[in-house]
Amino acid sequence: MSSATGSAPGKLPSVVWVLAAGTFLMGTTEFVIAGLLPEMAADLNVSLSHAGLLITAFAVGMIVGGPTMAMATLRLPQRHTLIGALAVFALGHAVAALSTSFTVVLIARVVTALATGAFWAVGFVIATAAAGPASATRAVSVMMGGLTLANVVGVPIGSFVGQYTGWRGPFWALAVLAALAAAFVGRFVPRTEQRAEVSVRAEVRALKQGRLWLALGAAVLIMGGVLATYTYITPLLTDRAGIPEGAVPLVLIAFGVGALGGTAIGGRLGDRRPMVTTITASAATALILLALIPASSSPSAAVVLVFGMAAAGFTVNPVVTSLAVRFAGEAPTLTSALTTSGYNTGIAAGSLVAGRALDSSLGLTGPALVGAVFAVLTLLPLIALALCGTAPLRIVAHHTTDTEVLRQTAEAATTTAR
Repeated sequence: MSSATGSAPGKLPSVVWVLAAGTFLMGTTEFVIAGLLPEMAADLNVSLSHAGLLITAFAVGMIVGGPTMAMATLRLPQRHTLIGALAVFALGHAVAALSTSFTVVLIARVVTALATGAFWAVGFVIATAAAGPASATRAVSVMMGGLTLANVVGVPIGSFVGQYTGWRGPFWALAVLAALAAAFVGRFVPRTEQRAEVSVRAEVRALKQGRLWLALGAAVLIMGGVLATYTYITPLLTDRAGIPEGAVPLVLIAFGVGALGGTAIGGRLGDRRPMVTTITASAATALILLALIPASSSPSAAVVLVFGMAAAGFTVNPVVTSLAVRFAGEAPTLTSALTTSGYNTGIAAGSLVAGRALDSSLGLTGPALVGAVFAVLTLLPLIALALCGTAPLRIVAHHTTDTEVLRQTAEAATTTAR
């Protein structure tokens, strides 16, 4: 018997996979800059650390844009929000590809980030509501899998293409693919209407959950730790490890494979043992980043540790995202947006501090040291959350249909009977 969401028992609804495809594009544009940084710095006549602001600016745009766009589109049909976000995303990349001004490219990155924040905020709510409480973390894992798959496929391909076409080539490709994705979402995401009783007040009330802020704190710190190192991974690999520039995309593939594996592990273990999973993974991330400092002079050791950094760090992401949305109860949209903002707060802070460390006496190993400190600090909110408990709350979609109400009622009855 099929579920109300249109999928067989034990399988995730198809809409989750559609959303994962969208996050693939979003992840590619956010992280491809790391592989294109030297080319963009030279073409736009800025320093390497100054070019790194393109990553910071995107993160800042998502920090502000996620919650803002989530509230601005709260009463709109979620399908329309997703299509509009992809259209703005495409336009932003076209503008950046046409410009020769660093300032214009920087502004285009911020605008693109606003659209990305809106897509992720609404997408996470749709995914968790469609999958139901028992599979919420797995649904988040699949959706975030699109993000991590971007590191396996999108970022290395973008870096490779950029070496032959210049950095503008990948930007044009992302613009075209985003336009196609908008048409795809319009075709396959169900037409639903937003409930009239959805209110900003209800969303804000959900933020009173203390456990929610602990989960958000962990999201900020773990992503800051990993991305502090990843933002400046190219000069570390080429200038310290001695890896040829043409081979850097292959190392980025290793990072992406590690991230994809970590996300899958978090999705599988997070629903059963969330705190053991996240605390162990955060501690492992810190140790790996510390080991990268002396071992990065060896090409083989650098590649292995970059893989391990991604695998351990990205294990935390789907678990804390799912917990945050659960803690929000019946008003998950703003919380979902804040989770995305949390990750990007970490990216912005991590990449900014790492850039300072890169220019200091620490040199190329500075970003890895910054990342290790962030990863250690991640343990603080996670341990506090473990002490508070993680009993899940009911997840309710903002567009609950009669069939979904019946499904949720049946699930509640089953839980009570147990």
